[in-house]
Amino acid sequence: QVQLVESGGGLVQAGGSLRLSCAASTRTFSSNTMGWFRQAPGKEREFVAGISRSGGTTYYGDSVKGRFTISRDNAKNTVDLQMNSLKPEDTAVYYCVLAKRFGFTVPRTDDGYDSWGQGTQVTVSS
Repeated sequence: QVQLVESGGGLVQAGGSLRLSCAASTRTFSSNTMGWFRQAPGKEREFVAGISRSGGTTYYGDSVKGRFTISRDNAKNTVDLQMNSLKPEDTAVYYCVLAKRFGFTVPRTDDGYDSWGQGTQVTVSS
C-alpha cells in the first residue's frame, strides 16, 4: 500500500510563494512518475504538474506554466511543488499522485495515477 503525505499548504497573499512537499512510502518511488493535481470548490479536478521517474521530463497545466516548478529527490522519496506568483485562482486542495504504470511518460489525466495523497489546502488571498 503506497502512502503519500503532503505538507506545506497554507494561507498566502497574492503574489507570494509556497512550497508543497510530498513524502512517498514505496520502494518503487524512483521507478514511478509523480505529479500534483488540484481541486477547487465546485470545480473539476485539474492537472497541475507531473515529473518522470528520472526528473528529465516535466509537464505543467496551462494555468501554472512559468509560475510553478515540480522537482523530485529519489534518494529521499519526495516530490516538491514550488509555487510562485500565486493568484487567488490557485486556491484549492492540492493532491500528490503516483503512477504505478508509468515512469517515462507523464499522464495529464487523473486516470493515469493510482495512488493519491489526502490533500493539502492552499489558500491565496487577494
